[in-house]
Amino acid sequence: MESQDVPDDPGVHRGFICASFNQDTTSLSVGTKTGYRLFSVTAVDKLDCIHEGVECPDVYIVERLFSSSLVVVVSLSMPRRMNVYHFKKGTEICNYSYSNNILSVRLNRQRLVVCLEESIYIHNIKDMKLLKTLLNTPTNPSGLCALSVNHGNSYLAYPGSATIGEITVYDANNLSTVTLIQAHDSPLAALTFNASGTKLASASEKGTVIRVFSIPEGQKLFEFRRGMKRYVSISSLSFSADAQFLCASSNTETVHIFKLEQHSPSREEESPTWSAYVGKMFTAASTYLPTQVSDMMHQDRAFATVRLNMFGLKNICALATIQKLPRLLVASSDGHLYIYNVDPQDGGECVLVQKHRLFDYSEEQVEQKEDENPEDVPPQPQPASQSYAATVALPSTPPSSATLMGYSEDGGAQKGEVIPEHEFAEGPVCLDDEKEFPPVGNQSN
Repeated sequence: MESQDVPDDPGVHRGFICASFNQDTTSLSVGTKTGYRLFSVTAVDKLDCIHEGVECPDVYIVERLFSSSLVVVVSLSMPRRMNVYHFKKGTEICNYSYSNNILSVRLNRQRLVVCLEESIYIHNIKDMKLLKTLLNTPTNPSGLCALSVNHGNSYLAYPGSATIGEITVYDANNLSTVTLIQAHDSPLAALTFNASGTKLASASEKGTVIRVFSIPEGQKLFEFRRGMKRYVSISSLSFSADAQFLCASSNTETVHIFKLEQHSPSREEESPTWSAYVGKMFTAASTYLPTQVSDMMHQDRAFATVRLNMFGLKNICALATIQKLPRLLVASSDGHLYIYNVDPQDGGECVLVQKHRLFDYSEEQVEQKEDENPEDVPPQPQPASQSYAATVALPSTPPSSATLMGYSEDGGAQKGEVIPEHEFAEGPVCLDDEKEFPPVGNQSN
């Protein structure tokens, strides 16, 4: 769940570059022009800044491992290099250099996955060893991929085609392909697993239909229609912790929340109504109508919605239980975190209960001064576009002299491929808190 924006777009906070929620939605990470920030999102009325990292500027990827001290950072100034920090100690655990620009990073307690445009690297997060390199994957300019947060079944999902919405589901623990899912007719735009790794939600570039599949079988379970009037760019999908709800945000002013429930016909039989009769007629008709038509009849619309006071800005959404109540969190490129109440019974329009600034007033005043005197402001690197693919357009940094030849699926060396440079992680990665990171000797499979 992440977001990236052009900093000089109207309404976009100039310090904001990207944002992501951690795996259990207890923390929000924000990449900025000066570094990165980690916030606690466990209370409604209070937004605590846990840490502010200034090791490198222009951070366009920042991912925290649950509530641990481990954070992964990638900067626009060195888009081929991944830095792994222990932020509580203020030390660097290790860093890796890759053959091309890093487009996304995903992690759970077992695996760390780095996605480039045409390759994927899978690391063992306990010691950062490179376990597998998936070479020649379909062109993936946005770095789209999803990793199950349940490390017991570390499923990885990524596009299986550059032209249609095919999903490759890969077992990152056993390092083998599980299944291929024909999800959409057009290329994929968003992917996410539920907390247990038993469901996978997807959306295509059209953004009109969202589908949910069972994992590992790949059977379609649900189909939701976000809208029919216009194509949209879906920026994030996120399940609730119990997988009963799925939220979707886009470049429109509406965030949709869908309820994953199977409709029981028993109620219709108990109380025959005109709507129930029409419903039965549609069900009967769908058996002989074309597939495209019958599919539309079975599509469910949003259970709840949020109307944002913005349009065209990139944002990410997440469902969380905060102070024992269900909430919808929306982190926006306007520099704010919005918290909404969600009615799990009746749905409907969600109510805004809190709005938090991700940047303080002094920073906004500095930004305003820069706007007033544009001639005095030195040119800044532009992290343009709406995805991490923007880094591809940046000047390439030469690969490190210490890099080695990479290896293909069958173990053979591939000319020109580069595997990461292993500089500091000579021993296991040990964090302070036992609760926040599994002991190295107790690996789960």
